Amino acid sequence: MSKPLKVALLGCGVVGSQVVRLLTEQADDLAARVGAPLELAGVAVRRMGRKRDVPVPDELLTTDAHALVTRDDVDIVVEVIGGIEPARALILAAMAGGKSVVSANKALLAEDGATLHAANRADLYFEAAVAGAIPLIRPLRESMAGDRVHRVLGIVNGTTNYILDKMDSTGASFADALEEAQSLGYAEADPTADVEGFDAAAKAAILAGIAFHTRVTAADVHREGITEISASDVASAKAMGYVIKLLAICARSEDGRSVGVRVHPAMIPRSHPLAGVREAYNAVFVEAESAGRLMFYGAGAGGAPTASAVLGDLVAVGRNRLAGTRGPSESVYADLAVHPVGETVTRYHVSLDVADKPGVLATVADVFSRHDVSIQTVRQEGRGDDAQLVLVTHRASDAALSATVEDLRDLDIVRAVAGVMRVEGDETP
Repeated sequence: MSKPLKVALLGCGVVGSQVVRLLTEQADDLAARVGAPLELAGVAVRRMGRKRDVPVPDELLTTDAHALVTRDDVDIVVEVIGGIEPARALILAAMAGGKSVVSANKALLAEDGATLHAANRADLYFEAAVAGAIPLIRPLRESMAGDRVHRVLGIVNGTTNYILDKMDSTGASFADALEEAQSLGYAEADPTADVEGFDAAAKAAILAGIAFHTRVTAADVHREGITEISASDVASAKAMGYVIKLLAICARSEDGRSVGVRVHPAMIPRSHPLAGVREAYNAVFVEAESAGRLMFYGAGAGGAPTASAVLGDLVAVGRNRLAGTRGPSESVYADLAVHPVGETVTRYHVSLDVADKPGVLATVADVFSRHDVSIQTVRQEGRGDDAQLVLVTHRASDAALSATVEDLRDLDIVRAVAGVMRVEGDETP
């Protein structure tokens, strides 16, 4: 067996502490799988005296992360601190010294992955950056390298899935479901990154880049959160046989010359495989030319599940270092354009508060017709002098639907556009 490979760990929080535990508890098995022991060289932390879930020997702890990643004896750097800086500077410093890097940092990879890929002289692996324990990055990057991916559709944020699932199963409001998610540790005290879709958008950018061999950043992703989803929206979807999920959707255009990348709440049929993804779980549906439809499902977050993905990458880069090889690097040869969300074609659920009098439906239908948006179904419920009109369209462009909604708001008979939501997963023309 070769001499030990020295591992520097940046961060010892929820994920980092589990990485320490697994490296310790599974040391013999990991050594056998790699061909050399994986030995912790040091653990960089912000505060030395903090109580940690997994004990770390004091001699391994340091607050000088830069000194740790630039040590000559370090072979592999594991970054689980998150955020843009100082993570970016530390990873670049490690790469400058020829060290392999394993990262779980979706925000950095989505914002500035190009810089990291251009700088690395060894491996850069990041399975843990998307969907926790679910093997997804490597299947897309390696197993499906010989196929043509058409679409990636998935639930990639456990917090929002938990909230929407509770709203669907119990009738809870968004605020009550969020409070429960926070009490259980599924949501942060400041849940903005999750509920406003930033976390999912970063993951969508990474998935799209790999799936379509095109550089995609978080800024390219159309993003909408779930804060405006009401209990009545969820109930309306349920009555129609749908469930609301926050989806990350990455898809080629019909002519194959561009891709669309978006994150937003959408209604999907309860018969769709993603509809049954409950609580804080993640699932990603991949559609490819030859492989057909594949679904990846599992724990999308949490210390131990995410650490499992980190350890898988550690074994892979360790093997590569011993063999003197590198794993796959960034593939952006396709260089496809990222088209604006206005060019996206899908179906829509539109809820209107209208005056309850003759001719309203005809007037509303005329507005849809003027913008070439075809109506599939209509449901109307009277409420005194007012009524609620719920329309589901056939497939139309996002730009056409937006123009339709703007004109509807100008009608005297329309009291309010109560809600607009995309309908996905049902390819009815």
